Amino acid sequence: MVSYLLRRIAIAIVTILAISLISFLIIQLPPGDAVTARIADLAAQGDLVSEAQIESLREYHGLNKPVPVQYLIWMAKLLRGDLGVSFEFRRPVSELIGERLLMTVIVAGSAVLLTWALAIPIGIYSAVRQNSPGDYAFTFIGFIGLAVPHFLLALILLYLGFAWFDKDLSGLNSPEFVEAPWDLARVRDLLQHLWIPAIILGLGGTAQLIRILRANLLDELRKPYVVTVRAKGQTFWRSILRYPVRIALNPLISTIGYLLPYLVSGSVIVSVVLGLPTVGPLLLRALLAQDMYLAGAIVLILGALTVIGTLISDVLLVLLDPRIRLESDR
Repeated sequence: MVSYLLRRIAIAIVTILAISLISFLIIQLPPGDAVTARIADLAAQGDLVSEAQIESLREYHGLNKPVPVQYLIWMAKLLRGDLGVSFEFRRPVSELIGERLLMTVIVAGSAVLLTWALAIPIGIYSAVRQNSPGDYAFTFIGFIGLAVPHFLLALILLYLGFAWFDKDLSGLNSPEFVEAPWDLARVRDLLQHLWIPAIILGLGGTAQLIRILRANLLDELRKPYVVTVRAKGQTFWRSILRYPVRIALNPLISTIGYLLPYLVSGSVIVSVVLGLPTVGPLLLRALLAQDMYLAGAIVLILGALTVIGTLISDVLLVLLDPRIRLESDR
């Protein structure tokens, strides 16, 4: 087990380095750079910038150097814990991300908890009670959850909040708590606003996981070992939960690898619609402004979340499934 973990951690480190290179190159692909985007904004406002000023700005930000040199400078700063300075906001990238990271973790964490809390019991029920009215009802709701875009659901809930309750459901805090220090009153206010983005982000994932768990559990329930366990006198639910459910959970656990970054990057449009102070809208703004240090840091964090999520899912699969444990020990 220890050797398996060490191998996986070594692979994770190499993967993150590769992600940093690919993300930096992708950000460099669009024509122009942050200075070009800034000049376009100034030109739209009627301000003219001379060629000397443009070259001075590029030299100040290091954009006049070749792309490989820019990447090495960026990586050298990353290894020292310096994410660079945002071209647009003119503030350290670590401060910009840090301000929104807590809210991002809260929103993503609540959506993940809601997704798993609903998907696992409903998936088990739908498999055990196959073709029952409850199974059909959950299947219908699941298809709706998969078909309706998250941002459309957000718009519908915002409209219903205004039309029926005369209440603004956007944001994560009431206006009087946005800049207030953290205390019990602000936490209560956060919880009153948190359920909207949690439901919107968790609904699509819940529907997908229900279908995966139901299909895998139905396949396990038809295998001979389930009949053998029941023949030995174990109760129905004990025989279901102890063996088939553990194996059917494997695909769900393997989704952790993309679930964590998806809840951060996939919530960009929902965060914009709901006005959430999370990392998603910041990434969108950085990409539009070609703010390479800010966009590169966020993309690198998303890649690292994918690698970390995959590592966590691999470890959980080894602990959950004895067959995988035997293969990992070879």
